[in-house]
Amino acid sequence: MEIRQIAPFLFEIPRSHRADMRVPARFYADEALAAAARADRSLEQLINTATLPGVVGHVLAMPDMHQGYGFPIGGVVATEPPEGVISPGGVGYDINCGVRLLAGRMTAREVSDHLEALASALFSDCPSGVGRGGDLRLSGAELDRVMGEGARWAVRRGLGSAEDLEHTEEGGCLEGADPGEVSDRARSRGRDQMGTLGAGNHFIEVDRVERIEDEALARRFGLFPDQIVVQIHCGSRGLGHQVCTDAVNRLQQAARAYGYRLPDRELVCAPVESPEGRAYLAAMKAAANYAFANRQVLAHRIRGSFERVLGPAGIPFQLFQLYDIAHNIAKMETHEIEGRRRTLCVHRKGATRAFGPGAPELPAAFRDLGQPVLVPGSMGTSSWVLVGTAEAMRQTFGSSCHGAGRMLSRHQAKRNVQGAGLRRALEENGIRVRAGSLAGLAEEAPAAYKDVDRVVDIVHGAGIARRVARLVPLAVIKG
Repeated sequence: MEIRQIAPFLFEIPRSHRADMRVPARFYADEALAAAARADRSLEQLINTATLPGVVGHVLAMPDMHQGYGFPIGGVVATEPPEGVISPGGVGYDINCGVRLLAGRMTAREVSDHLEALASALFSDCPSGVGRGGDLRLSGAELDRVMGEGARWAVRRGLGSAEDLEHTEEGGCLEGADPGEVSDRARSRGRDQMGTLGAGNHFIEVDRVERIEDEALARRFGLFPDQIVVQIHCGSRGLGHQVCTDAVNRLQQAARAYGYRLPDRELVCAPVESPEGRAYLAAMKAAANYAFANRQVLAHRIRGSFERVLGPAGIPFQLFQLYDIAHNIAKMETHEIEGRRRTLCVHRKGATRAFGPGAPELPAAFRDLGQPVLVPGSMGTSSWVLVGTAEAMRQTFGSSCHGAGRMLSRHQAKRNVQGAGLRRALEENGIRVRAGSLAGLAEEAPAAYKDVDRVVDIVHGAGIARRVARLVPLAVIKG
């Protein structure tokens, strides 16, 4: 395979590598992570995405890339209508899996004596686990409102504030969602899972701001050393998974009908502006709105846990929202390609929007700074707050990495790591752990992931995001 380095931390597989490639394939890495990318099918999958009808510019993968369904996780692919397609594999099964960061005015020193109680309260208040439902059981009409309104639905019910919406990507609601395109099976799976965490790599984490990298930006973001912050990482639960399953099945036939010759059946797709493409996009938006609402409800519950534990001790318990971002989504956006502004369908699968200063889509509080970019690490390791850049707009359709990226499959991690031992090691390092399953804990061991600091060094070095603050965990809540 011909791979050439074209800039610091940026590698390219030229279009000439394979006759069916329409654009080059680029990926961000250092030498070690470039070698790791060759160990699975992620580079092959990236090359395959470069064959999609209507693809423009170049296809991309972030340094946390690894093998996924159809597209590599960490992939960014833009297509242009009318020929341009939309592909469920470019979004993933957990539609709008994303991260929300809440921040307090209290310090880790103030909270240290209450961390055990806080971890237990969060585990109790935020239902978690595979298929686990919660106490919010939605009627059919109410579920329609959730899918149509997103986080706005929750705020309208008193489960948050207008400021939360202002600090959420797309204001917490993708316009154009159509609950009528969501199957009965998907609806039944989502009816009782609102306000729940799920399992796998989803988590709630209480962190401490360990280090500030950019004091001016941190001050504007409301971050300071030793501050307590909370990450929420979850998505659209069973509803989104079923929407993707339904679309993959439906678009197998559509891809054949449009005469596409795809190198991998997992790349099934349809033109964005076709009936099949519009139907998937409307259903995907409905699932994305469900995810925005889900994180909003969880944020409300977390605030309640903080109030109940810290309030009686006289410690400030209020949590404001820094930002909420999606990292499994496809959206219509305007970007400059070859000197011309063009409307594109941008797939981000395991990649985060990282719009730079001046982007009109950003809230007023961040428009002159760039978008906050949230990069959670693996359990027990650091996480990062970054900011989007003008260079990201030029290089990556305004995108950056979304996490550490797996090195081991879940099965490999369970073979290599003993859950009870991992829990003991984390707690010996001062990290409180609440988990519903030791096997699930082992699947998410730090050894199963790349070094998130290394991943962040690459995106910072490439100029597609800048470091603002490093976070370290104090308590982890898992399904």
